[in-house]
Order: sequence, then C-alpha cells, then structure tokens
Amino acid sequence: MAWVHADALERFGSELLVGKGVRSDVAHHVAAGLVLASLRGVDSHGIRLLPHYVRALQAGRLNPDPMYRFDRTATATGRLDADDTFGLAAGAEGMRHAVEMAGEAGMGAVAVRNSSHFGMAAYFALMAARQDMIGLAFTHADALMLSHNGSRAFFGTNPICFAAPCQDEEPFCLDMATTTVTWNKMLRVGEIEKSVPLGWGVDSEGIDTQDPARVTALYPIGDYKGFGLGMMVEILCSLLTGMPFGRDISRMYADPIESKRHLGHFFMAFQVDRFVDLVEFKSRIRSMMGEVRSEPPRDGEESVQVPGDPEKLNVRERTQTGLPLADVELQSLRDLADESALEFPNVSESPFTHG
Repeated sequence: MAWVHADALERFGSELLVGKGVRSDVAHHVAAGLVLASLRGVDSHGIRLLPHYVRALQAGRLNPDPMYRFDRTATATGRLDADDTFGLAAGAEGMRHAVEMAGEAGMGAVAVRNSSHFGMAAYFALMAARQDMIGLAFTHADALMLSHNGSRAFFGTNPICFAAPCQDEEPFCLDMATTTVTWNKMLRVGEIEKSVPLGWGVDSEGIDTQDPARVTALYPIGDYKGFGLGMMVEILCSLLTGMPFGRDISRMYADPIESKRHLGHFFMAFQVDRFVDLVEFKSRIRSMMGEVRSEPPRDGEESVQVPGDPEKLNVRERTQTGLPLADVELQSLRDLADESALEFPNVSESPFTHG
C-alpha cells in the first residue's frame, strides 16, 4: 500500500477532469464523491474508479457538459434528466432539487433519468443530513444479484442509503447494497487478493466460487429479503424514471465503454422539524446511538456499533494518514497524471502520521 493525502487527491481529480473538458461543477462532484468514499473506507467506490470514469468520458459514454432539465411536477416532486453525465454530478443535482423543495414544502422527491454509475450513495444522503434533513438515496445497476431460487442475475446490487442529522456528531448513515457485497468490492478484493471469500458470488452454473474472474452473480443479503429490497429499488429507479430495468440495463464493464448507461436514481429529503422539534430529534438519535453502543458485546472484545461507525472512524484516521492505495491503483492514477502532463500528489510508503 501507498498513502496519499485526501485533499491533494481531490484537487488532482478535479484538475484532471477539467483538463479533459469536464465542466467545473461536474468535475467537483466527481472528485469530491470519489474521495469521500475513500475517506469513509468504501474503497470499492473511491478514487480507484477515476481511471474508469476517464475512459468512459473519452469513449463518449459520459457527457462532460450536461444540460440538466428539471421538471417540477408538483410542490414536492420533480424529474431530472441528467443528459448522460457522470452519476455523481447527476445525483448531486437531483438531491439539490430535493433539498430545495423540502425547504419549501417540508419534503422533496426527485426521480433522475439518463444518468450513469453514481458511486457511493452516502454522498447524496449526507447532503440532506448536513442541512438538518433526513435524506434517502437509491440507484439501480446492471444485473448482478442472484435471483431468489434463480440460476442467474436479474436485478442489480441496488443500494439503499438513509442519513439523519445528529447532535454533536456526524450524521447517522446507513449505506448498503442489497447484495452481500458490491460488484466493485468483489473486483477490488479479487484484483488485490486474487480470490474472494466463499459466499460472495456464484459462477455461470450457480455454484459458489472464489475465483473473481468466474463470478457472474452476487448473493442477495438475507436471501429472498435482499432480493425483494433489490426489486423495490428497481421500481423506484427504473419504473418511476422510465429507464430500462433488469437484464436490459447496460453493463458498467462488460458492455462497450462507449455505450450510454441510461441509469435512474431516486432521492428524497424531508425536514425533521415538520414532525418533531429538530433539537429534540438530534438529541434523541444521539442518545439512541449511545445506548446501542453501550450494549454488551457478544465476544467481549469488539464493541457494538451502529451503522456508519466504521466509516466515521475511517474518516478520522484517513484524514490524518492519507488514503491507502494498492500498487495497481496508484499506478493507474499515475498513468492518468502522465497522460495529462499533471504532477501527481506526494506519495508515502507508510501512513503519513507514522512517517
């Protein structure tokens, strides 16, 4: 592993994209979203995806200068056509409209169409939570989840994210795929370790495999329950947006890089104080999390955690140590810098705080 400071990587990513013709606001959200994912320890959706996004941009899959078209369909609902731009930028625009409507009506819901891979869902839900609202973010993806009692995938990893403001602490944030792991995590672990754990995925015959090259579908969480949640997300992101669903969705990696993804997302934001006093809510959610963390641990060693605790710890640590990059990830980013005649940020062979 090598370590690079997060703020330096974000500046590099934004400068790189702008240099390739990406509009500055779009480049900002792409770089910020990828780096935040890496800071939170969601490395599968972090800065390692920048080279893929650049290839998709150069091939014509991604629009660097989108003409967003937002149609407010009612007081608290709207539709956004993202014009085939980066999903991180499209999602930020969608949540911005949801938050804006929530500020007026108490709640806002936005269906986004003609988008692409939107990275880490928490990037968007946290946008609402940091404005003292509850935020929800959903997206569908290409067929990667093994269907219940099926022999192949139909729905995607279809994540669900919920974030809520908290007193004297970063927002509560549940961000989860509806599969046991995400496809990008499987790829990353396979790339580094050359194998993946049993129970993550199956091959084309529906048999468990540890060979990442043979994995064709991932197990849903909780068997039929995860499969049902994945279908719920598909309804929100495909049927409410008019985008393709199931096996008709363009694949992120397996289809030609120039093919548009036509992905849909769904975002919601609502004001807490339209239901209860905001200060009281933030105090009570802090108390709830404290009580959960105080529960007796089963093994007596690792404490009980609430969703988002590992990510909060990662942010605190990685802000100081820098972001860890595997050799193959570091080289691909340095290759981008060389191609663009940009200086790559300083790299350490150990965490910066230990250097």
